[in-house]
Formats: sequence, structure tokens, C-alpha cells
Amino acid sequence: MSKPELPAFDGKAFAKNLSTAPGVYRMIADDEGVLYVGKASALKNRVSSYFNATPKSARIMAMLAQTARMEVTVTRTESEALILENQLIKSLKPRYNVLLRDDKSYPYVLMTQEPWPRIAMHRGPRAVPGRYFGPYASVGAVRDTLNLMHKLFKLRSCEDSVFRNRSRPCLQHQIGRCSAPCVGLVPARDYAESVRRSGLFLEGRSDELSDELVKSMEAASVRLDFEEAARLRDLVASIRSLQARQYVDGRAADLDVLAIAMQGASACVLLLAFRDGRNLGTRAFFPKTNGSENPEEVLAAFVSQYYGEQQPPGEIVIDRDIPDRELIEHALSAAGERKVQLKYSVRGERAGYLDLARRNAEMSLASERTSHAAQHLRADALREMMGMSALPSRIECFDISHTMGEATVASCVVFDAEGPVRGQYRRYNITGIEPGDDYAAMHQAIERRFRRAVEEGGVMPDILLIDGGAGQVAQARAALDDLGVEGVALMGVAKGPARRPGDEELLLPDGRSMRPGADSPALQLIQQVRDEAHRFAITGHRGRRQKARSSSRLEDIPGIGPRRRANLLRHFGGLGGLKAAGVEEIARVDGVNAALAERIYATLHGLEAPESNEPTSSTRSEG
Repeated sequence: MSKPELPAFDGKAFAKNLSTAPGVYRMIADDEGVLYVGKASALKNRVSSYFNATPKSARIMAMLAQTARMEVTVTRTESEALILENQLIKSLKPRYNVLLRDDKSYPYVLMTQEPWPRIAMHRGPRAVPGRYFGPYASVGAVRDTLNLMHKLFKLRSCEDSVFRNRSRPCLQHQIGRCSAPCVGLVPARDYAESVRRSGLFLEGRSDELSDELVKSMEAASVRLDFEEAARLRDLVASIRSLQARQYVDGRAADLDVLAIAMQGASACVLLLAFRDGRNLGTRAFFPKTNGSENPEEVLAAFVSQYYGEQQPPGEIVIDRDIPDRELIEHALSAAGERKVQLKYSVRGERAGYLDLARRNAEMSLASERTSHAAQHLRADALREMMGMSALPSRIECFDISHTMGEATVASCVVFDAEGPVRGQYRRYNITGIEPGDDYAAMHQAIERRFRRAVEEGGVMPDILLIDGGAGQVAQARAALDDLGVEGVALMGVAKGPARRPGDEELLLPDGRSMRPGADSPALQLIQQVRDEAHRFAITGHRGRRQKARSSSRLEDIPGIGPRRRANLLRHFGGLGGLKAAGVEEIARVDGVNAALAERIYATLHGLEAPESNEPTSSTRSEG
């Protein structure tokens, strides 16, 4: 029986299913990183051009070699494709696109979750607890919003390190942009009311807020406070001016469009989102239907579950009526504290959006089903190569990562018939071995994973891959034998002499080896699993190494024990805030004198620290 030939990604087959409509395409790697985003006046023609016989640059060839799959978004015009391409490049930062040096993620307005919340612009990961509003189209839009917020609500904008150490009001209070909660010039109840009103504004409930301000303006006029009434009048006018700018080219500022495509029990729900009048592109979801073939039922479950975790816009357009639509509307409105409408019979521009979403849903589902078929073909080739009677239902792969023996981490990734099962990935922090001993690290990782499975009756893999050579395979075999584990097919994956993909040598415990070659679908599946284990191990190692280095920098300073370390990190909100502080500010922390502050500053900035006469943190007592 001849082995089926299947490239890592069949671009020609993918392009055949595309239309000649304009749109945007995305090339995606095995690790789900976006390699490239491009636009096309005719998607089929443009994508096909990557996979024909025409000579290509080394950059393009390198990009194609890493492409595991592609996604496309159909647009109505080439101009829309251009706009969407730029938005996706900004948000995704693909590896092979040309990026502007000042390119940044979209900015948000952040309202922190504290007794005295502050409001500020935020970029990057949402690591700070609080409410995030946006994204906004530009930094200028955020600054305009914050400027109005400070004028209207007088919320603080200062960092916590400044807020906690003020003894008198700052300039922001003097010019009427802050109510000075730092020195107690505003009651907590009044400040909380300002926070509530600012939330109304940022959530888009400007009409409700305007009504409140109009009533306040009328009350100010009754008590003859005409200056306050004029200020409120101007603020109401500013809010209504912002409301008018929320509509661009007749499009609703906040709108989601949902369409579903189904083939049997396979489903794709396509989300097309607009925020602040901007087309944010499409996102495809593939819900697990558990055998249901009713699209209305699947779509209703998706709407309920998705918007149970995400803030819904005021309007959600769906491509069909769904069960319990009015009940879902009521629940979403109550949870979001604003009216949410589910519309399924629409005309005009919204009907065009629905048609766009339907086409993209059908195309995404077809692509997903093709990739599942390819995965099944690779798994069948691996079954044949391993001499197994049935397809492997569970594949695990172990890898070890460290830097010259520091912070050794072992990873275990899991694949089933559908692909990676990320919820079952595991990492093991390796301890008690000689630094850099990969053999001992592998033995410990395998022993820890399978000992628990033996003792608790856990699931066993059909195939166990080891990223390494004969030594690592021998250690894995020894650990399995010690535990009495049987029925697990063990295989090592060693890089070839040139360390090029496709040259890998597959090692069996009995000493046999094989080199299937780059065209082998079985090796392509093994490479996919091995590369995922490598990525997961490196990520864990880097995190452990950084954590160890960050925590030890303070603990290694003479005079710093657990209590002072905790006081410092609490005061400055982490090591980054401490490093940004000056000597005088560090000395203000409870238990830190001027000499210790100088040592802390010098150590964190790589300077020569003054000598300490204090005992080390392991011997002294902090009273």
C-alpha cells in the first residue's frame, strides 16, 4: 500500500475553493502566529500566485515554508480590503509584513478597580484590574475623551505611587480637572458618583447622562448659579458633539453581525464587528455541536454563551431567527444595563453585512473541514508507519528547555484526532538534578507524569514522542519500565545533521531508526507535535527564569527580608515601579532608611552598591 502524499499546507487546493471577490488573506503558522496579512482585488488569483511555479524571493519562500494554514475575509470592494488590511496589520503585527516603527496596538480608556479609581489611557495586555473601554481609533480620540472626562467628572489621573504620597493638592486640582481625593477634598460618596457617571459616558449611554446633566443645569439655574449652569451647558454640548461623531458613512458605531454555516454536524459562526464606525474584520468560531444539525439551535447557544462573557453592542444582527430570541435580548440587556436588540430581518446596508458574513462563514467552514481531513490523513500515515491497528487517539510529546542549566522546565503537549488539546498541556519545573543534565530532567518529567496516571488510573497516550536522541529515549523507557507502564508506543525525534526540517531521525527503543523524509505525512504530524512541545517548553522556561531573576534581585540585597521586600513591592506595585523610583522615594517606604534605599537603587540599576553593615536577610530579624 503506497503512502499518501500530503504537503504541510496544500495552497493550491485551498486557492481552488476561493472566490474572485476582493478581500484580505492571512497566513498562519503552526503556533497560531500570523505570518502575513495581505489584500487582494481577487482572492483566488492572488492566493494562487503564491503556489505556482514562478520564482519567488527568499523571504517569500521562508514565509510559505512556515505556513500551516490560511484564513480569508471577503470584502465588498478593494477599498474595504485595504482598510481592513491596515487594521489587521496594526492589531496582529504579522512577522512578514512591513510595520511602521511607531505602530502600536489600539488604545483603550482604563478605569482602575480601586477605592479611588483613576482614569487613563492604556495599551497592551489587560493586566491591570479594572474596566476597559474601547478600542479607540487613535490616541487623539482617547486624549479628547480623557480631557472631557477630567473636566466633567474630575477623576484622578495620577499613578498610585504619586497618589499615596501627596500631602497637598496638585496642579490638576487647581485648574479644575481633579477633585483631589488624595488629600480628602472630596467625599467618597461624591467620588463614587462621578465614577458611575463616567461609566455611563464610556459605555455609550450618553443620552442617559445628558438627561442627568440637563437636570443639574436646570437646578443650578434655579439657585441662580449661572456660572455652573453655563459650564454644564457646554459639557452637554460637548457630549452631544461626540455622539454625532460616532457615525461614519452611515454605519452604526457599535454593531455585530452573525451568520452561521453548517454541513452535517459541523458548524461555523462568523462574527463581523463594527466599533466606533470602524470595520474590525471577521472572526470565525467553530462550536462543538455534539451532534445537533439545527443551525437555529446552534446559533442561539452561541449568542447566549459568547455574550455571556463579552460586552454586547446595542445591536446584534443575525442571519435567522433563533429560539428564545426575546428572552436572550432581555437577559443581555439586563446584564449590560442597556438595551440590546437582536435583529434578523433587515434591509439596506445591514442586509449587505449579512450577505458578507454568510459568504465568509461558508468559506471558513469549507477550509476547516479540509484541514480536518488533512489531519486525519497524517494520523493515518503515522498509524501505518508505527504498525498500529487503529488511528492514534492521543499523542503526547515531551521536551526540555533551560539556559545553561538554569530554570529547567519540561513540557508535555497533547494532540488528539482533531489537533492540539491545549487544556491538557502540562509543564514540570525540574529540581534536584545537576544543572544541564537533560537525561535526568527527562527521566523526572516522565516519571512524574506517568506515576500520577498509574496511581489515579489516568489516561495513557497511544504514542509518546520524546524530543531528543537515544539518551533521552532510554531515560523515558527506563521511567516507564520502573512504573510498569505498557502499551505506549515510544519514539524519539532527533534533528538531522543539518538540523533542517524534514531531516529528522525517528528513534525506537529497540535501537531501530528511520528517516521518512520531508514528504512523509507521518513526519509532518510528528513535526507539528514536536514544534508545539518545543514552543510550550521555551515559554515556560522563560517565564520561570524571569520570575527567579526578578524575585532574587531584592532578596540578594543585604538588609532586605520578606517583610521589607513585600512592603517595597506593595508600595510601588511591582518590581518595575520600584526600579523607576528614585532613592528619596524608596526611602519613604516603611522600614527602609536612606542607606538601604541607596543600596536598593544601585543594585536595581547595575551600579556599585555601598557596603552594608547590616546582617543578611537570612539571619536578621525584622521587627
